[in-house]
Order: sequence, then structure tokens, then C-alpha cells
Amino acid sequence: MNPEPRKPPQDAVTVRHLRLGIGSVGIALPVVLVVGHLVAARRLTLLDSLSSYYHTEMRDVFVGSLCAVGVFLIAYRYRRPDDTLGTVAGVLAVAVALFPTTAGAPSGTTSHSDRIIGTVHQVAAAALFVLLAAFCLFLFTRPDRVGVPPSRSAVRFHRLCGGLILAAIALALASTQLPADVRQAAKPVLWCETVAVFAFGAAWVAKSDALFRAAETTDEIGAEPDTRPAAPTTS
Repeated sequence: MNPEPRKPPQDAVTVRHLRLGIGSVGIALPVVLVVGHLVAARRLTLLDSLSSYYHTEMRDVFVGSLCAVGVFLIAYRYRRPDDTLGTVAGVLAVAVALFPTTAGAPSGTTSHSDRIIGTVHQVAAAALFVLLAAFCLFLFTRPDRVGVPPSRSAVRFHRLCGGLILAAIALALASTQLPADVRQAAKPVLWCETVAVFAFGAAWVAKSDALFRAAETTDEIGAEPDTRPAAPTTS
């Protein structure tokens, strides 16, 4: 009679759901913002950045999604470095949501204080992306708490995601030096942010099953071999 498969511990299930939640919201956010604005405006209009959708009918989606990611990150608990970076990243995500950018705001409606808030938004967004890249490059490539290392393909994937995030940030910053008409036509910041958010979301979704594999390995390690001497046989 086959033994029943062991269910993963509740802590593993909780952390897995948090990872799935963070990654799923990240992957969906650019698509929902662009498509939602398209439906509302009834024409395909791409804005200069994801943050610019704050000044459209998609404001609540933008703010709500970032606040959800922020709460997920703050609630995320695994190991001390993960906990610390997750909490800081969560606070930054909420700051990005609550301190709106001035890009995309109607002309002539921004004050000096609005521009200061916009600067806070930009700094918080850049710091958030750097921390999300750090998760991919340094934390997701380490062995799990029980010492189970990720596969080589998983390490390569997470390093790719982290590299894409950093490259997207660098290209977005460099694109600010382009002529205004080129930026208006090509929307480089929007595309760079979209790539970075997709990479961040994909890394968290891919990492969501790692705890289950670690739990299975723990069972194998914890199953001690039977060292009792064999009973004598009678002929």
C-alpha cells in the first residue's frame, strides 16, 4: 500500500503563494495598464512610462497593484536577507504608488511641490528595481534554507532576469538624453520599464515552487536508514 504523499508545510505554502502573488501582479501590470487605457480611450495610445498611467483612468489599477506588491513584499518572510530586502522593497513599492510622477500630468497643472513628489517617485522606482534585481542575482541563486541548491538552469534564468532589470534601468536612464521627438515616438522608458517588470515577475513566479522541492528533499534527508541488525534466519 503506497504511503500518502506528504503535504508541504504551511509556511512553504504561504511563502509560495506570496511569491506567486508578487510575480503574477508584476507580469499582469503592464498589460492591464496598456489594454485598459486602450479600451477606455478607444484608441491605441502609449504613454511615456508605466507611471504616466497614474494620470489616466487607470490610476486606481496602477496604485492598487503597486500597493498589493508592496504589501506582499513586506509580508514576505523567508531568511533574514530576504526579509530585510523584501520589507525595504515593499516600502519603496508603496512610495512609488503614493508619490506620483509628474510625467504625463496635464500641462500647467504641476506645482513646485508636485515636482518634488515626482523626484521622490523616480528615486523610489529606481531603488525598487535595483532591489528586485538583487533578489534575482543574489538571493534566488543561493541554496534554500535546507541547503538544496537551485539547478544550473534556474540559476541562469534568475541571473538573466536580474541582468535584464539592470540593463533596462540603465537604458531608461540613458534614453533621457535622446531628443524629445525621438522619446515621444519611441517611448523608450515605457518599453524598458515593461521589460524590467516582466523579468521581475517571471523570476518570482519561477521561484515559487522551490520551497516544495526543498520540502521533499528534507523528507529524504530526514528519513534515517534502518541500522538495526537483521533478525537471524533459521534454516
